[in-house]
Amino acid sequence: MEDIPYDKWLQVLEEYSTKYKLEGKRLLDVACGTGELSCRFAMQGFQVTGVDLSEDMLAVATAKAEAEGFKIPFYQQNMAELEVMSQFDFITIFCDSINYLSSEQEVIQTFEGVANHLNENGLFLFDVHSEYKMENIFKDQTFTHIDEDICYIWNCFEGEFPLSVDHELTFFVSDLSKRKYDRVEEFHFQRTFPIQQYKIWLEQAGFETLHILGDLENHPPTEETERILFIARKKS
Repeated sequence: MEDIPYDKWLQVLEEYSTKYKLEGKRLLDVACGTGELSCRFAMQGFQVTGVDLSEDMLAVATAKAEAEGFKIPFYQQNMAELEVMSQFDFITIFCDSINYLSSEQEVIQTFEGVANHLNENGLFLFDVHSEYKMENIFKDQTFTHIDEDICYIWNCFEGEFPLSVDHELTFFVSDLSKRKYDRVEEFHFQRTFPIQQYKIWLEQAGFETLHILGDLENHPPTEETERILFIARKKS
């Protein structure tokens, strides 16, 4: 996660909060993972709630928030079955987490759940992998990383569905107490859809798409954009 643009996401959130004159500070961080962004949002004065599917991730997030002095409520939930007893001014789903949804229906359900938990004119920000990245960066590629504490081999294969990829990862994690490396294997599935399809689903869920940015820059996506950021507003 070393190359993840946490600061850029925070900058975009603050920029569009000011642009659209949103005074509320209640924020739901969906697919919050280890809570890195949740804590950064809290540092900027947002009243943060976090949701993630992984119990292990949430344990790390809770410990991280407590160490930073924040009381952030975290809930274990599937984003396609969102049910938090609160309304929010902002909802974010960053780090291409939506691409882990395997079906069109799950994406639709996620957008509907987000709409149900947003106040009128609230902002929904999320990012996805582009078609270009799935077809030209991931498919049939191998990535490796080596340092003293951890190494990995990351193989990517074309998935069963259009614009989908199967990620097979093998980690070798140093165990200094036993002078050996533990081997850990993970499998990840990701799927994306064309920009226009996401716009249609947002419209159907009650959103107005305000901006679509390429690679977190202030310009529309190009043919070689890898990450696409959507900024949508719940219609009043």
